[in-house]
Amino acid sequence: MPIATVNPANGETLKTYDALGEEEIERRLATADATFRTYRTTSFEERARLLHRAADLLEEDRDDVGRTITTEMGKPITQARAEADKCAKAMRWYADHAAELLADEDPTGHDVEDSGGSRAYVRYRPLGPVLAVMPWNFPLWQVVRFAAPALMAGNVGLLKHASNVPQTALYLEDLFLRAGFPEGCFQTLLIGSAAVEGILRDPRVKAATLTGSAPAGRSVASVASDEIKKTVLELGGSDPFVVMPSADIGRAAEVAVTARTQNAGQSCIAAKRFIVHQDVYDAFTERFVAGMKALRVGDPTDEETQVGPLCGERNRDDLAELVDDAVEHGATVLCGGERPDGPGWYYPPTVLADVTPEMRIHQEESFGPVATLHRVADLDEAIEAANDTPFGLSSNVWTREEAEVERFVRDLEAGGVYVNGMTASHPALPFGGVKRSGYGRELSGHGIREFCNITTVWHGA
Repeated sequence: MPIATVNPANGETLKTYDALGEEEIERRLATADATFRTYRTTSFEERARLLHRAADLLEEDRDDVGRTITTEMGKPITQARAEADKCAKAMRWYADHAAELLADEDPTGHDVEDSGGSRAYVRYRPLGPVLAVMPWNFPLWQVVRFAAPALMAGNVGLLKHASNVPQTALYLEDLFLRAGFPEGCFQTLLIGSAAVEGILRDPRVKAATLTGSAPAGRSVASVASDEIKKTVLELGGSDPFVVMPSADIGRAAEVAVTARTQNAGQSCIAAKRFIVHQDVYDAFTERFVAGMKALRVGDPTDEETQVGPLCGERNRDDLAELVDDAVEHGATVLCGGERPDGPGWYYPPTVLADVTPEMRIHQEESFGPVATLHRVADLDEAIEAANDTPFGLSSNVWTREEAEVERFVRDLEAGGVYVNGMTASHPALPFGGVKRSGYGRELSGHGIREFCNITTVWHGA
């Protein structure tokens, strides 16, 4: 895949880049290694000062970088600016809380003297250069939620971004440099996927994080395990959105539209399977389909657009094939379902009913504005349907019954359970999944400690 900016609204190639050669990759790895040796000794106060400065600059740049994001991957401009704002807030959160999150820990509740020592504590120390393989769908946020905690922990970052967002990737390197971070603290590597293995096997690279598809995760995890290196994987999702009879149906249907179509539905944590109790199925479906039909699809640079194009032609073809397969096997199209004529890689908001297990869309992730509806008879069937997927990233449940909430929290196979609201990531909350959605956690204290050497310090009596 070429490293290029291709406008998904019209298919026009705007700018192409040459991949880094071996000599330049070596130079950047050497720089990362050298920088880490000094940066790791800086104080939390100094790191926080730099990260706050980066947040200030990002807010100043929000309009320009928003246009870059929209041009490269098609996100509606209002959502692109909101992504920049979210990143700035996350930077500030980690700048303000990292010292507390990584403070030395005393082994409270244990008698250290039993070990023969007079004092013991746990210290979190940085690992070194960390390789981040990041996707295009949230081209700022996916990177910042790795970079902010990694830099505050004293690590340095090497970014291999998706090949269709090179300008955003280069902007991020420039942002951290302008903020005052030393050269080598955060570097963008314009490389193809084939170069990832060699970089990950380099002994100077200590760990890796990847957000992307299951095949990409397998590839990185396989190499890292061979090298015995730590990884965090955030992979695909097919999140359930469960609606029970006690729910506020109008509100649930309204949120369901946003949960399925934000970023044109190109989100791992987007709700994709709408599992609705038979007692409220018709009422929910009527409101949900009406909301999907009412969405404004069009030019992502238009302030009024709610759903822009998909990021690429292949992506749209893959989504259309899932819908076509479902229809061929008996699914009912309640709205959408056909590729529009004209330029750009658009696909209409689509709702499918009568989905059955033999359809590909029942088990595969649909990365676009396509929702599937499932009717269930009771709580047990709802939980069974929600778990009937190889993925386990997050989940949404709508109910006012506390007993049902407790069942969902106990039994749903997912990294998150969001009650009466849609899944969203926040720097204070751990984020990640189970099953084929990956392992490890990003964000919160759990995320910042993923790439730390958890060190026991023991003093003799």
